[in-house]
Amino acid sequence: MKKIISLQIAFVALCILGILSCKKDFPVDGDGLLITSRSDCYVSSFELLGADFQTVRSKVATIDTTAQTINVEVWYGTDLKNLYPQFSLVTDAVLDPKIVGKVDFSDLSVPKEWTVVSGNRKVRKTYKVFLTVKQ
Repeated sequence: MKKIISLQIAFVALCILGILSCKKDFPVDGDGLLITSRSDCYVSSFELLGADFQTVRSKVATIDTTAQTINVEVWYGTDLKNLYPQFSLVTDAVLDPKIVGKVDFSDLSVPKEWTVVSGNRKVRKTYKVFLTVKQ
């Protein structure tokens, strides 16, 4: 009986050692997101929501990945001080600064800027968001 218990303990110990030796330490950024080898860095789509979380766009936003601009037109009467921008990015990319709430777009003469950072965190592209109001 002692021999069986000893074998069981040895088996469990070997299993634990095997699991621990297979553990890989993957690099993560300050937010705990995985840093990958991807260098792609672009915005694939853009949405702009109002205070009721419904779209305020009058048409699909125009994204120019070469000029790194986003042009979006909103309906007349939109509350420009309480908008929620939403970016869809290429796989593994992150946005800087993070969007944590509403954004004030009321000064139409100054575009808002966000930087897209690639999955490997080495490529950074700053996008300017230009907002116009449909008359």
